[in-house]
Amino acid sequence: MNRREFLKTVGVGAVATAAVTTGCKRPATTWAEGFEPGEVPVDKMTYRTGTHGERVSLLGYGCMRLPVIQDSDLPEQERDLDQEQINRLTDYAIAHGVNLFDTAPRYCRARSEKAMGIALSRHPRTEYMIDTKMSNMSAETATREGSMQMFRQSLERLQTDYVDFYMLHCVGLPMRDKAGRTIDAMSAFKARFEENGILEWLMAQREKGVIRNLGFSYHGDVNVFDYALSLHDKVHWDQVLIQHNYINWRHAASLAEDGNGDANSEYLYNQLAERDIPVFVMEPLLGGQLANLPQFATDELKRRAPQKSLASWSFRFSANQPRVLTVLSGMTYMEHLQDNIRTYSPHEPLTAEEESMLMDIATRYVEFPLVPCTGCQYCMPCPYGLDIPGIFAHYNKMVNEARTAVAPGEDASEAEKRAYRRARREYLNGFDRAVPRERQADHCIGCGVCVADCPQRINIPKQMRKIERV
Repeated sequence: MNRREFLKTVGVGAVATAAVTTGCKRPATTWAEGFEPGEVPVDKMTYRTGTHGERVSLLGYGCMRLPVIQDSDLPEQERDLDQEQINRLTDYAIAHGVNLFDTAPRYCRARSEKAMGIALSRHPRTEYMIDTKMSNMSAETATREGSMQMFRQSLERLQTDYVDFYMLHCVGLPMRDKAGRTIDAMSAFKARFEENGILEWLMAQREKGVIRNLGFSYHGDVNVFDYALSLHDKVHWDQVLIQHNYINWRHAASLAEDGNGDANSEYLYNQLAERDIPVFVMEPLLGGQLANLPQFATDELKRRAPQKSLASWSFRFSANQPRVLTVLSGMTYMEHLQDNIRTYSPHEPLTAEEESMLMDIATRYVEFPLVPCTGCQYCMPCPYGLDIPGIFAHYNKMVNEARTAVAPGEDASEAEKRAYRRARREYLNGFDRAVPRERQADHCIGCGVCVADCPQRINIPKQMRKIERV
């Protein structure tokens, strides 16, 4: 039964009444869920040195989820960035040993680079390193001139005359041509970086010192990852950015909806380690999912370390492999930053028993019907107004809390049917508080515009239909 049918059956008033039976919105002044306050060391950050000689903080600041101004009626994705808070977070990170800041032209709807340029330029250039990317993922920007202009614009926005690390962005994803047709991932890689000569141009910029280290970030078709690595003798990749956490280590491939998604990070890491290429890690929390775990996992981790955050376990795992140079985290709140600094000041490697425990949790976790959305917002804005990341985030929260309702069979008792109607009301009411009604899943028309842009390769219209029926 979909939302419209259900509301017609039970009445809108019953749904409104259910508001008192469910949780309330997180106040802006409270600590972010999954993180706990405590002492934050100033001078104990763990650093690692790559084969290129760069000494990098194990915690890198990911600038894809920068804070936005809260006193606004606009949807989260459309609000202005909070430059004052970004400056404050940047200052705190540098003061506590974080020296790498990772951004890209696409982040925060093309506003991240400029915001970080403002924040970082207030510090001596020797105190921080910048990582940005070539996000030439459209037919217009994938031209030679379009790609070169993107690079120059990044330098301008970041207020610098060189970047420490530069990445070919989202290697392994398809792209759309000027007619809106999808180009497969391998053809997209060649069009974006080889056929236009831009890869050789970037290598020349490295020779000039405008780029100090050249690499790529990977999502998607593992054949493209393998192809890019086959160019190593020619390009000499200085770093590669992969999605890595204790779920992706052995389960990324099996979670792909189309059977051809990201390879397991165990494979990716080993391929890079074999070539002695430093590894950058993204999504250590899988878009925040590993800081908000199902109850069985929360109970196990809290039993072992009551004072440690759930997130700290995933950060420890993501840094457990010696070739990992830095773990990037998109830290929107000060408590995120403080908690992660504590975890890596200094880093405490996992024991074999702890690692085995996380592997057991991962095996159980992947049985939950979660949507593997990391909240990157590449799918936004939706032409029909849906809050795609918001819908997925709330649905996953309901699944983790076992608050989704399963319709009873025809032979169910009256008590079971009443329990279902009550649970269904609470589920729908929770959605209404988390996502405006006009931006919810039942407004998806299945146009598929968002699918090609999703780094996780989620069949977004299919997931919307599933969520709308829950």
